Amino acid sequence: MESEETSREHLMSMLKDFDVGILATTTEDSEIRGRPMALAQVTEGGTVYLATTVSSPKVAEIAENPAVAVLLQDSKRWVSLSGHARVVRDRVLIDKLWSEGWKLWFPKGKTDPDLILIAVDVNEGEYWDNSGMRGIRFAIEAAKAYVKGQKLDAANLDEHAKVSP
Repeated sequence: MESEETSREHLMSMLKDFDVGILATTTEDSEIRGRPMALAQVTEGGTVYLATTVSSPKVAEIAENPAVAVLLQDSKRWVSLSGHARVVRDRVLIDKLWSEGWKLWFPKGKTDPDLILIAVDVNEGEYWDNSGMRGIRFAIEAAKAYVKGQKLDAANLDEHAKVSP
């Protein structure tokens, strides 16, 4: 089993491989709504930055209830980040994080007045990683449990961890 520090380092390493996540907010009707969003930056301190428009409904939802989740996955890895979101209008930071791909949504470029950032200050992250050697170990232990007719004991496998920033 990994230490908390090793788990945190692994989570941060995994986050570098993701370009898009689902931002989940709470609507005014108390429903959960998820939207795909490009990751502008993930800091070592545990903040995720996403670009959006001033007029987006998610901005009003965050003002009403800043508790959010950011969910990421590929075929063998899954990440769930929980935290609190805030709107960032810092033009210097927007300039620094600008991606030319955003021009599809912000045709005026990085100076577009409709462009703002959402910063998610992460309180907890959780991951499941069945890639590489972790996936091989998981598959072996799963096969043993299946053959023996036992429940898989994943407690000593490194494929899952909860991490606080």
